[in-house]
Amino acid sequence: MTTTNPSLVIMCKRPKLHQGKQRLAQTIGADAAFDIAQLLLACAIEDAQAWSGNVVLAVAHQEDLAWGQALIRQAKEPQAQVIYQGGGNLGQRLNHIDKHLRSQGHQKLVFIGTDAPMLRQAHYVGLADMLAKDDIVLNMAADGGVVIMSNAQPWPDLTNLPWSSSYLGASLAACCHSWGLSVGYHTPGYDIDEKCDLITLYRDLAGEQRPARQKLLQYIATILTLEESDSCTTQ
Repeated sequence: MTTTNPSLVIMCKRPKLHQGKQRLAQTIGADAAFDIAQLLLACAIEDAQAWSGNVVLAVAHQEDLAWGQALIRQAKEPQAQVIYQGGGNLGQRLNHIDKHLRSQGHQKLVFIGTDAPMLRQAHYVGLADMLAKDDIVLNMAADGGVVIMSNAQPWPDLTNLPWSSSYLGASLAACCHSWGLSVGYHTPGYDIDEKCDLITLYRDLAGEQRPARQKLLQYIATILTLEESDSCTTQ
């Protein structure tokens, strides 16, 4: 296994109808929210295909391991590893994955989810260099969370952080500092949680050439109206 470059870890929940993306579902409907979830996952896989280091797909449920394997075969990523996230809250699962991968020889890890399709090359370039001087590197999200969280040293205990809150990013940084870890910051971004996030994404990725992003933008255009676009402010 190559350990020179950081390993990309995708925190992945299998898209299912009426599960996940509930805030979106309330405004665009369950079927459209499910379609969006699938398109968002494809964008994350697209980032994995462009990654120069090892790729790990961490699925939320053990019964989805076979699904994950099929997904990476379809994406022609046969060397990618599929693992189960483990139980507990998100912090506990991140700690479990971190420990497990380090036991296999992974040294620097870059964690992403499947809900930040605005990520571009600029969000990834330089992460390896930053991890050479900082223990932790965070790409903050506009809502106070994080869109990428990278670590050159093991994560501290993340169990009690305020996950899914606007204080997450600041709390994560403070937690790392309290454990004596240095924290650096890279290019910020935003997640897709609300209908207005889709409109912002549509504007931000205008002219996008990556195929999965193109499909996502085409779908967004079919479910949003001009009046809805005017009602949302840019990020």
